[in-house]
Amino acid sequence: MARPRKPLLSRDRIVEAASSLVDAEGLDAVSTRRLAAELGVSGPSLYNHFRNKDEILDAVADAVSAQVDLSMFEEDDPRDWPAALHDWAVSYRAALAAHPHIVPVLAQGPGRRPAGLRVADAVFGAMVRAGWPPAQATYIGALMRYFITGSALGSFARGFVDDETAYNPADYPHLGQAHLLADRRQQVDEGAFETGLRALLDGLALQYEQTAAAGRTVRHTPNGA
Repeated sequence: MARPRKPLLSRDRIVEAASSLVDAEGLDAVSTRRLAAELGVSGPSLYNHFRNKDEILDAVADAVSAQVDLSMFEEDDPRDWPAALHDWAVSYRAALAAHPHIVPVLAQGPGRRPAGLRVADAVFGAMVRAGWPPAQATYIGALMRYFITGSALGSFARGFVDDETAYNPADYPHLGQAHLLADRRQQVDEGAFETGLRALLDGLALQYEQTAAAGRTVRHTPNGA
């Protein structure tokens, strides 16, 4: 009987294996030697698909970007720009929360990654269509990335230990309930994200109205007619 053939090595298999390693053990766990062992191939065979570890991590990061919903930025989507930004931000954060160890790579920006560039293109294009000046649309894309990736880099609630004795009221009179935060991590972190996102969008909406009003003023002056 013929021996079963091993699955052919492919970029997708390498990325899937690398993603599993990153999720389970972090970025430092990924090496071409470790991946080759996980895939049951020789180390040099990986170089037929990727030049080095950085390219593999780029591909893992791009696979996460590809999970982000962009449907709200399509031209026929009925959502206005604040609702679109909100829903996209929630989807983006959910993708990062599912793969927190890859966030430092994503936080560096899209580089040449196709899915990452599609995200940037969708956000920028939607903001310009909504009436934002191109420069402001660029700023919005940047600040949203700062906010979303920053929120996914760590857990505020998890930063507090669940030992009540760590918060002596003589030293920390306002942290009497801090030991409960760790058990409420999801509630606290998601609540903080939603609060910050709403505040950010409310501020942008105010700027949008000011920009529109300034444009109307210019159009109605003699020089702007």
